[in-house]
Amino acid sequence: MPQDPVHLPPRFLRTKDAAKFLSLSARTLEKHRTYGTGPAYRKLGGRVVYAIDDLEAWTERGAVTSTSDPRGSVLPAKRHPQLSGHRVRSYAR
Repeated sequence: MPQDPVHLPPRFLRTKDAAKFLSLSARTLEKHRTYGTGPAYRKLGGRVVYAIDDLEAWTERGAVTSTSDPRGSVLPAKRHPQLSGHRVRSYAR
């Protein structure tokens, strides 16, 4: 008697699903990726994917318990002077 295949949850999410997981718009997540302020991502066959563990770790960086706590370390999705050149690469032709 054949058994039903085990349903495994996805380990990686595409941008749209990762944004939904984080309650963000896909565009905001794309901006975070551009500015280097977002969660870690991977490129698989030209596609951007996010590991669920990385998404959860990124949200934990912003966790605080009160408004008097120091601000979490999740930065807004915009260019930050302290990150300028952080992920910029120059390629020789």
